[in-house]
Amino acid sequence: MDIIFIKELCVETVIGIYDWERKIKQVICIDLELGKDIKKASLSDNVEDTLDYKAVAKTVKEFIKNSKFKLVETLAEETVKLIFSEFNIKYIKGRFSKPGAVTGSKEVGIIIERTRQ
Repeated sequence: MDIIFIKELCVETVIGIYDWERKIKQVICIDLELGKDIKKASLSDNVEDTLDYKAVAKTVKEFIKNSKFKLVETLAEETVKLIFSEFNIKYIKGRFSKPGAVTGSKEVGIIIERTRQ
């Protein structure tokens, strides 16, 4: 399986469990690895034969920008479900982080992997 990736896609959104977090927007940064066979695209040189990473990024940014989840875990799971529903891919590995969320750390977050059933 081939991997198409998007690195450090950052979006401002409402995220968090504390009252003060529900009143502000915070940054969520995402790295995505998307499994798709790219052999046909490499032969045709046609974007229709591959995964349009710009379309994925636009879809993800719009979804996250308008979301109001409390947990990064929920945000990650729902984002992955959306990607599977909108795009023809076999596998997703996503890294979702909140930069500066914990004093003394650069970022905290989760990594999830899902395969299309």
